[in-house]
Amino acid sequence: MDIRLIKPTTYMNRSGAALAPLRAFAGFDPAQDLLVLVDDVALPTGRFRLRGAGSAGGHNGLKSVEGALMRQDYARLRIGVGPLPLDGQDLADFVLDDFTGEEWELLSNLLDPMAEAVECWLADGIEPAMNRFNGG
Repeated sequence: MDIRLIKPTTYMNRSGAALAPLRAFAGFDPAQDLLVLVDDVALPTGRFRLRGAGSAGGHNGLKSVEGALMRQDYARLRIGVGPLPLDGQDLADFVLDDFTGEEWELLSNLLDPMAEAVECWLADGIEPAMNRFNGG
């Protein structure tokens, strides 16, 4: 599988627009059928965590998703890009800035375990995936 790591763009803050039409599909249940991958400055670069629901917590992309779906109960795969530097850099500038070589290496090492986590979520659901991949 060819997976490329790219930095998010400001378009990610409007990602909910792509999900809004899904509400019209009979049987679509975001709590069971949706996994959103999201950057997270609260997690160190090179770590990830699964979460089954929750608020946007100030993340504009998740705010867009919640606005489109009109709910907060959907799974997220939170990918660490933190911590935010202490030099006062603007959060938007920080998350849109290029990764350093060390950050690329840390994130590249996450690809296989994150793919396994997604496969576990698909096969078994969010709770088993969280139990298996969030330890530590």
